[in-house]
Amino acid sequence: MPVYSMTAYASAQQELAAGGTNSPSNTSATPIKALQLGLEIRSVNSRFLDLTFKLPEDLRTFEPALRELITSQLKRGKVEVRGSIERAHASDIPEPSVKQLQRLSSIQDSVTAWLPKAAPLSVADVIRLASAEATQNNASALPAHAETAKPVLALAKKVLKDLLSARAREGARLTEMLVDRLVKLRELAAQAEPLVPQLVAQQQQKFLTKWHEALNMANGTLEAAQDRAFTEATAFAIRIDVAEEISRLNSHLDELQSLLQTGGELGKRLDFLIQELHREANTLGSKSPALELTRISVDMKVLIEQMREQVQNIE
Repeated sequence: MPVYSMTAYASAQQELAAGGTNSPSNTSATPIKALQLGLEIRSVNSRFLDLTFKLPEDLRTFEPALRELITSQLKRGKVEVRGSIERAHASDIPEPSVKQLQRLSSIQDSVTAWLPKAAPLSVADVIRLASAEATQNNASALPAHAETAKPVLALAKKVLKDLLSARAREGARLTEMLVDRLVKLRELAAQAEPLVPQLVAQQQQKFLTKWHEALNMANGTLEAAQDRAFTEATAFAIRIDVAEEISRLNSHLDELQSLLQTGGELGKRLDFLIQELHREANTLGSKSPALELTRISVDMKVLIEQMREQVQNIE
């Protein structure tokens, strides 16, 4: 199963045949041109599924069906769905009908009767008003709901399929990046592991040396002082021993790699594992008395932070 990103975009258009005429009562009216239905879906990361619809009035009746379709495929993300209805050939200049011209002339006469100084309508004004009326008529000239539902939902399924493909492609890119950082974290853990027994032995030797020096100065019993020094050194070695942190870090890396290979809805689990990785890397640095282990801890935290930023986008 692929890993899906929550960041993606998809859109599509489809031409709908609109029935009737611009003016059904006028036998000389021209037939309504075909309508262009547009649908686009964009999504970004979010903790939960947050759906927003921005649809024209004639498409609002399809919102429940669109919501059901989208929620059946998407589980997380801030998703915005936009719809539009336009004339299929929006660049065409509409030719005003005789009835429209008569109505505009009558309106102009009424206006100038009350406002003699008002400017007369220009050709551009007439074309603009006729175009606005045609657009309004076309937007409300959708076929019956039952006839429109099928193409609308079919277009929505196509856009949703394209969106899922885009999310899968982006998810594959994120997975590749995460695996790369995972490999580097394993390399750092491998560098740290052999340093642990060396550091423990060094600390024990330092304690013994200091206690020998103190004993010589105090003229005490060598055997008792040595036993006490060894006990103190052992206790301190336990406090600085990071073998357990390295073991847990490797265990979290194994789980993370397994999740990436399995795929599916794993964003929240990955986010939890990233928190655990950061905790172990931070403890590794805070317990370490050696500069080399501190450097390894810092490098680990840089890689983990890079992973955290990308995991936020995974569904």
